Amino acid sequence: MTDEIYETPSTTPNFQTELAAQLADLIPEVIADGKVDVEKLKELLDGDAADGSERFGLFWPGKKRALRAAQEPTTATLKPDFDNSKDWDTTQNVFIEGDNLEVLKILQKHYHAKIKLIYIDPPYNTGKDFVYPDNYKEGLDTYLEWTRQVNEEGKKVTTNAETEGRYHSNWLNMMYPRLKLARNLLTDDGVIFVSIDENEDANLRLLMDTVFGASNFVGEFVWQHSIQPKGYTNTVSLHHNILLCYRRSEAFELHALERTAEHNVNYRNPDNDPRGPWRAGDVRNALYRPNLRYPLETPSGKQIDPPENGWRWSKETMAAKIESGEIVFDEAETKITRKIYLDTVEGRAVESIWFGKEVGVTRDAARELKALFDGVLPFDTPKPIGLIERMMQVAGVGNGDIVLDFFSGSATTGHAVMSSNAKDGGTRRHIQVQLPEPTGENSAAYKAGFPTLADIARRRLELAGNQIKTEITAQTTDTGFRAYKLADTNFSKWRLSSDVEEDVLQQHLLSLRDSATDDATADELLTEILLKQGYSLTEAVSPAEVGGLDVRLVRDRDGDVAVLAYLNEHVKPTLEQLRALVDEEPTRIIVLEDAFQGDDELKTNLAQLAKSKGIELWTA
Repeated sequence: MTDEIYETPSTTPNFQTELAAQLADLIPEVIADGKVDVEKLKELLDGDAADGSERFGLFWPGKKRALRAAQEPTTATLKPDFDNSKDWDTTQNVFIEGDNLEVLKILQKHYHAKIKLIYIDPPYNTGKDFVYPDNYKEGLDTYLEWTRQVNEEGKKVTTNAETEGRYHSNWLNMMYPRLKLARNLLTDDGVIFVSIDENEDANLRLLMDTVFGASNFVGEFVWQHSIQPKGYTNTVSLHHNILLCYRRSEAFELHALERTAEHNVNYRNPDNDPRGPWRAGDVRNALYRPNLRYPLETPSGKQIDPPENGWRWSKETMAAKIESGEIVFDEAETKITRKIYLDTVEGRAVESIWFGKEVGVTRDAARELKALFDGVLPFDTPKPIGLIERMMQVAGVGNGDIVLDFFSGSATTGHAVMSSNAKDGGTRRHIQVQLPEPTGENSAAYKAGFPTLADIARRRLELAGNQIKTEITAQTTDTGFRAYKLADTNFSKWRLSSDVEEDVLQQHLLSLRDSATDDATADELLTEILLKQGYSLTEAVSPAEVGGLDVRLVRDRDGDVAVLAYLNEHVKPTLEQLRALVDEEPTRIIVLEDAFQGDDELKTNLAQLAKSKGIELWTA
């Protein structure tokens, strides 16, 4: 019977186990008694393996524990927050409140290799900003502990001050596992941008090399975030941040930027050329090419000696360009000009400096935010929409692509995605993740009714969407979002940790009469099951009644029933009612294990009915 029934996994993927399985498939001889024989692996790699005593790379206290933090599975889930959502039934956008380490683990199952662009603006480690308090034992407990603002010793856990010791190590331990998990989510042609300042830019560059590989470094961009002159203080006046950009693989293509009138100013048409404006280009080769050193014949038959490095093209190509008028001579036929026509220039190169006049500065970002919040600035360090739009342009984010920001802040990234879609009718999607970091009782945000940064971000998405709908005629633009909150699993049987004390274990086993907690709704149960089975956060879910049972339906893009779920463990269905579920012919049926109430015969009959119609039967 077990061959016909699939059991929903209780946790997110175990990356250590999966990596070992990949090694077993690729190099079976390195697996001995179920474990990886590291010495055998070194032996096979031989000259390709680094000397263990002299390795190149970034090392710091806690690195191994930080790696384990990324690999450790979690039983946590996301609970739908209908009250704080907008256009739940139609939107493809998502906002998640919670610790991003746990959330990134939850996203691994469905969103693996599905994110086109990731942008994050993490804490810069100035000594005042918050660094997420991972304890490497149980991430969800850490998150729930932090929301109470004190740890088990009663000590506040909100900042990373230099006086705490291991100042840079603490920051790297926070960033490392998150970047490891983020990399898994990128598409092959995906890319990540990370904002940083001078406090950690050197360490971040080495960390990104470690996670993404130095060969996948795309560029270091300088964003001019302010242009306001400052008074002399005997220190360097900083007017920029750094944006580090890394690709997932060589499949990534850096897209050209659009040209504006300012970029076309050098194109003129002094000779009324019918092909339009042009600028002068060189006909000489930059590098020495002896095969391109030949005398050039002018239209009147004169011979011009080749330049030192040779011409740019072969003799035949040069003759064709002269005949077409692309290469012209002055009256004396001594000066040669190559015409580069404006209509042949598709775009402009992505430059390493992003000036504020093009992408916006901090003041622009503040104005954008205050315009939405009736003059109140609820967030101190927002980014301008134009900056995020520039990243989407160079990353080639197109219709259907997903943009992820797991340090969402005031949700500028989500705003930028909606704004871009409104301008060109696109269907880009966004996922935002933000910790419910307190704004502080003395802050303007708190006084305006926003006790946490997550509250600010959700409200901004709502207000920005309303503004877009009002000001721009593209009414088909998706300006909604599904809101979720990080929470412990809804299934009590999945909450067991491997290091539970014996008396606690006995009590836990006694409590497993029901598989799900009594206060969990059908929507909360279904969300968790779907996530752990690999479905997205934007599935088309609807309630229905089939055979007298209250069920949930998940439909595919064609409107057919992909999943039919019965999630009431307190009402045992009859065989006829289960037959009615099968007759709907979904791709998959999900039933809570305890809904059978120990009736193995009923469970077997359902399995056989499902098998007869090619339906997958899953339990949870």
